[in-house]
Amino acid sequence: MHSQQAAATATLSAAEHQAGGPHGLPGDGGGSARTVYAYATDPEASLPEGRFVEEVRTVLRRRTTGTAPATASDGDGSLDALVRQAADWGTAERERYLTLAGAGEGPEGHREVLVRRAVLGCAPLALLSGAWLQWLSAPGNADDPLVLRILALYASDVGAGHPAASRGSAYLELLRRLRLAENAAPAARLTGDQRIPDGAFRLPALLLAMSRRPDDFRGEILGADLCLRAVGLLPALELVQEVLPTEADWATLDPGGRREGEGPSPVERCRAAVDALVEQEGERGADAVRSGFRWMLAGLRDWSGALHAELVAAGDPAFDMAELMRLRAREGAVYHHQFLLEGKPLARWLAECRTDPGPLLDVLARSKLVKPGRSGASSLVRGLVGERGPMFRVFSPEDLTVIRRWIDSLPARPAEAPEPRAELEPGPGPKKPSPGATRDHLAAVAAALRAGARSPGRTPSGLREAYHLLMNRTDTPALRSWAMDYVAGWLARSGHGMDRTAMPLPERWGHEGLRPWLQAQHDQHGAEFEENAAVPLPSKEAVVDDTVQTAPLTLIDGSWLQGFTDYEQASSAIGHSLFETYWDELGNGEPHLNHPLIYRDVLKEMGVELPPTASAAFAQWPGFREESLELPVYWLCVGRFPQTFLPEVLGLNLAMELSGVGGTYRRARLALKAYGFSTRFVDIHNTIDNVATGHSAWAADAVDTLLASLPDAPGPGARADMWGRVRVGYRSLNPPRTVGARLAARRARFTGRRR
Repeated sequence: MHSQQAAATATLSAAEHQAGGPHGLPGDGGGSARTVYAYATDPEASLPEGRFVEEVRTVLRRRTTGTAPATASDGDGSLDALVRQAADWGTAERERYLTLAGAGEGPEGHREVLVRRAVLGCAPLALLSGAWLQWLSAPGNADDPLVLRILALYASDVGAGHPAASRGSAYLELLRRLRLAENAAPAARLTGDQRIPDGAFRLPALLLAMSRRPDDFRGEILGADLCLRAVGLLPALELVQEVLPTEADWATLDPGGRREGEGPSPVERCRAAVDALVEQEGERGADAVRSGFRWMLAGLRDWSGALHAELVAAGDPAFDMAELMRLRAREGAVYHHQFLLEGKPLARWLAECRTDPGPLLDVLARSKLVKPGRSGASSLVRGLVGERGPMFRVFSPEDLTVIRRWIDSLPARPAEAPEPRAELEPGPGPKKPSPGATRDHLAAVAAALRAGARSPGRTPSGLREAYHLLMNRTDTPALRSWAMDYVAGWLARSGHGMDRTAMPLPERWGHEGLRPWLQAQHDQHGAEFEENAAVPLPSKEAVVDDTVQTAPLTLIDGSWLQGFTDYEQASSAIGHSLFETYWDELGNGEPHLNHPLIYRDVLKEMGVELPPTASAAFAQWPGFREESLELPVYWLCVGRFPQTFLPEVLGLNLAMELSGVGGTYRRARLALKAYGFSTRFVDIHNTIDNVATGHSAWAADAVDTLLASLPDAPGPGARADMWGRVRVGYRSLNPPRTVGARLAARRARFTGRRR
């Protein structure tokens, strides 16, 4: 074997050992991280309690006990010392990567190889930068100042109010500029990109999985987030920035960097949230934060070390070639049984290449397919892959570049050297993976995920219990099934007799969009307000009763949009305005603007003190009539399924945001003012829901964005079908109450239970 080939194979094995083994191979033990990552990116994911939570905690404990080397900056183990340690490590590690960029030119195309590998290696983490904060707000805690701090930090990460403005979107743009984005959107598809080592998925996979169980891992999530922000720009990206200083929005890609117009840095804001958590939960919260921080820092060290080793190894073109052959070996081994290399079918060489590519590279280098040092004269990248060749389009242009670099790096054969022998020469057998290469850090987590919940959990006995259970993001199979059936029944009731009843939304959607219709509706609301000016106001008792009965609805303001806090939804073309609406309802991180808190102030003026919204006592409060919980429970249920019921949620959102603008809010203001109550709640809604630049305008635009992207054709999923579903969603804010409508709801729920 050429010394170059042997060195490349040895270096490849060393890098794999650190990264967790060869990726993409059956039984290599690395696929669990990809499995968990893909599942946890689903905005409707339901991760089980019990064993799954226990296995995640086991990983956290294992990675935080004695794995990080001691340094002078370790200090006393306090959070301040940990932050300094992370920042110091990030600075030193970035310098280490910079030396790779400045270590001479290397072979032709060497810098491009380093950039490609660094960018792909960072992709699983950087594409979802900040996503782990996505479910820390919930209907039951939307008035908690701690949660509002976290939500403000998260809103910055997703670029609230703008499409494709998240930190992850900036990274996706970098991938696109480098033509590496074919598997990058949605992020779950990244798991199919075999150019990315399995080890690159481990940290984000577990962090995203924890984000789907926020009540179990809030402290650990905040600790890990603080660590990432303290470290700053991922070290390997420092190399990329050095080579391509203008190809990316580097300030946005730094999770610790301020975004335009912001005040305190993300590190300071995250630290403030952590301090608030510790004040709220005491030493238990502090331990959870430190655990998450240490786990993340230890994981970053391991991952960055493996990626650095990979980039060092990639200085030898044989490293890239060895990996390419291994990745293509499985498909290639199906063919080439008749083509012999040194007496052995190429198919057998390829089969063995899956565990050890060295012998195949060695025999190729000696074959007539390759002219060492002269790729332009080598048939391996000329006739064989040409338009008439037997391997046309087998290799991508990027693959061919790898092969050419390898051939050009081979030492030329001496002129007097004999032709390679035609008979089979025995070579070393396939290498057995080392124990480190087969270790799968997330195998138990993935197994627990596949196994699901130990029991289905409790089915709500009625609306009050359902309201309480739906206050949190997490669920059980029984609660999830109940919620789905409730939505199905509510929508069946909403759609009942719709073709025989006039409703505000037009029968067909037009290319002009909904803005003209929206303006007309606003005019109508204003006219109705003027026409009813002489109608007597309701009594004080009626105003108080209406305010109290509306509390289960208003204190979860925006909950129908909770699914759009999901990272990829929150910055999408449709979802960005829905997230901003949700963000507005909760006060943009400011308690004095938080709608549930403002509403509670009005209730207090009326002499009504309600239990905390998330408590069982709130749902069971005897002052609420049963029917006052029907619509709130629908909001809580449908908001959990932003993809399944996207058209219906868009219709509901439009109806909700338009419902009071120009008329109802103005009349409510008159009544509240007449009896000496604050009008702030209705005043703020009448302004932020406006039809020009407010929530109702955004709601109409979201519907238009969806429908404009659909084919104008018959059948499910086409424009007419989706518009029909939007109309049902619009009507679901105030569905018919007839016997026939309620029977339709019952039939739909019964059908759901039988599935």
